[in-house]
Amino acid sequence: MRRLARIFIRVWRPHAGKLALGSLFSVLVVFAGTALLGLSGWFITATGIAGLAGAGIAFDVFSPSAAIRFLALGRAGARYGERLLTHDATLAGLAELRGQLLAAMTRAPLRKLASLNGSERLNHLTLDVDALDGLALRLVIPLLSAGLVLGGLLLVVWRIESGAVAAWQGASLVLGFLLSATMMLKIAQRPSRLAHKALQAVRLRFIDLMRGRPELAVAGRLAAQTSAVTDAQHRLQIEQARLDLAERLSGVLLGMASTLAAAGSLYLGVRLAEAKAIDPALAALGFFGALGAGEIMAPLHRGLSELGRILDAARRVDAQMSADQEMPRGSVIVDAHITEEPALRMDGVRYTQPGRTILQDFHLSVRAGETVALTGPSGIGKSTALLLAIGQLQSDAGSVKIHGCDIRTLDDNGLFSLATLLPQRSALMSGSILDALRLARADLGPDEAWDVLKAVSLDGVIAAKGGLDFMLGESGAGLSGGERRRLALARVLLRRPRLLLLDEPTEGLDDQTAHDVLAGIRRYLPEAAILMASHRRPETSFADRVVTLR
Repeated sequence: MRRLARIFIRVWRPHAGKLALGSLFSVLVVFAGTALLGLSGWFITATGIAGLAGAGIAFDVFSPSAAIRFLALGRAGARYGERLLTHDATLAGLAELRGQLLAAMTRAPLRKLASLNGSERLNHLTLDVDALDGLALRLVIPLLSAGLVLGGLLLVVWRIESGAVAAWQGASLVLGFLLSATMMLKIAQRPSRLAHKALQAVRLRFIDLMRGRPELAVAGRLAAQTSAVTDAQHRLQIEQARLDLAERLSGVLLGMASTLAAAGSLYLGVRLAEAKAIDPALAALGFFGALGAGEIMAPLHRGLSELGRILDAARRVDAQMSADQEMPRGSVIVDAHITEEPALRMDGVRYTQPGRTILQDFHLSVRAGETVALTGPSGIGKSTALLLAIGQLQSDAGSVKIHGCDIRTLDDNGLFSLATLLPQRSALMSGSILDALRLARADLGPDEAWDVLKAVSLDGVIAAKGGLDFMLGESGAGLSGGERRRLALARVLLRRPRLLLLDEPTEGLDDQTAHDVLAGIRRYLPEAAILMASHRRPETSFADRVVTLR
């Protein structure tokens, strides 16, 4: 529940005024509805009694009629105001939360970003945030409204009719709500959570089916993937049916509680009227008031039925927001000249993950103009060393310095002005070749664009495709895997870093092309220090020095 409280504060605190006013309108809606039913019942009963007593001509029908019309119109107006304010506050708060989640995602370390599945994260982002709208609209506000109006109603019944009637109504309705809530918490949370997960699975599998139809058809897996979508949809229907059953059972319990409260109120009211303790019409007021009070509780079981998916969504959203802890950075100003210090110096670095030490007492120095290749078996820590060098992972011990500056004292602008990393997985977006390159330099002109494409041996390929205006599809569609890799490398070179970190830069290239690309990198950045995580012979043979991790 603490997660729910944190999410509620984060989403609705900036819109507390609108939410408070909307909640007030919600209270007025429930109050007007309950009062309307009670007053109407009293009016009908009182009119009948007056007619039977022969006093109908003297009975004032105008004041109650006016009050009934006022309550009916007031209820409609309050409902409009409540929907306008609470939904506006909720939608605005959730829109801001989406922006905060996207910002938190983009600030994640490169290793985590590289492991994210775009469609999966977007699916979670939309469905989880959508699930949270029920937190205020179907849980907090209805519970607040029900508590206030029920308390007010029981106080009125106690004052004008009897404390016994008020006590009976309160005990019946509260007990019925507690039983209904307990049942919903017991049997509805799991189906609600599983239905939410099944909906996510349907969307993800359908996206994979649409995006991978050619590959699935060639591999003979199209029918299997279609079946997977259908299976997820079937699970969704099963869990939704269980959830609907729980909601109906909860409604039955609330209905029985309301009926019990109304029947008891009628019985006690009749006995009081027979004893001349109250006017007979007031007995009807208590009866219809109890029926109206039952309507107060009705919206709550819908919110409780969604509690499972709300809790599940809140857990993921809270975890993502809590993980958004940027590594501490200072504000050291980087000198424009290259110091006598090595471009990269790592001394006594240790990095561990739960249950495993990846690097232990690691030392490395790379000077300006030098090319160093890190080799070793997969999983030994080559990529980890690159991420530590650019500050996307924080070492447990030791120091990492770039041109004599401890990376922990550099802000992001200072750090990325000195060093740039080409990770194993690089993203290309739809747009022209020039657009892709301008992600690194917004003011890039055509001449420099061709220069950097030549450096990575991609100029001939791009020219054959129509030049810099050639349009890429989603994820760089239109280029082969090796061509996409070289275009991402060209984008990195445009930043002209002093320290260039490359994670398997020639993956997917033949030996000759790999050698040409490495030579082009060195010509383009003659003074840069280059550190490569490598497992290919062209890279190790091109390097000035090879460091083997064991």
